[in-house]
Amino acid sequence: MWGWDPGAGWIVLMLLMMALFWGGTILLIIWGVRQFTGSSGQRDSRALEILEERYARGDIDREEFESRRQDLRR
Repeated sequence: MWGWDPGAGWIVLMLLMMALFWGGTILLIIWGVRQFTGSSGQRDSRALEILEERYARGDIDREEFESRRQDLRR
């Protein structure tokens, strides 16, 4: 009466497949949002701020500043 029904295996498999599908879909959406929100722009602007501070302090000369600024813009 409470034994394992052979048809129950399909139900478990279907539930597992559903969980994998929805989990993958959610992860794909999260990845897509992170790729297209421009979160790297914040890092680039902070790097540019640091570069400008170093130039203002005299740690680097104008040539090195321009070279590194061009690298950051790529």
